[in-house]
Amino acid sequence: MADAFVGTWKLVDSKNCDDYTKSTGVGFATRQVAGTTKPTAVNEMKGDTITMKTQSTFESTEISFNLGVESDETTADDRKIKSIVTLDGGKLVHVQKWNGQETTLVRDSLVGNPRQCIIIRKLFFPDSTPTVEDTS
Repeated sequence: MADAFVGTWKLVDSKNCDDYTKSTGVGFATRQVAGTTKPTAVNEMKGDTITMKTQSTFESTEISFNLGVESDETTADDRKIKSIVTLDGGKLVHVQKWNGQETTLVRDSLVGNPRQCIIIRKLFFPDSTPTVEDTS
């Protein structure tokens, strides 16, 4: 089922991104630049290993993981975190933990309209990156 997320995706629209990044401690200047960036996500799967690359002119990141196995991750804003990604009902649930904080990113690959919602510290930011197009 994770193969539904394999492909290349281009961000088209972003909502509530500033609220989310502000809540994680990202500074004003970085938030302003990040808010105008339209990254491309390249998701690959080799065997049981999933690699998610996010590429933009501002910052690029890459994480490789096996479902259900905790791994180290460095976020685009340079936080060193522990993350674990699981598959739950056709959605990739990506839990990130750092300094007593936790973020949950839920990626849902809806045909023709993939979405991502972000939950952080009991705050809910629906549709933080809801509109992407498949460029595979």
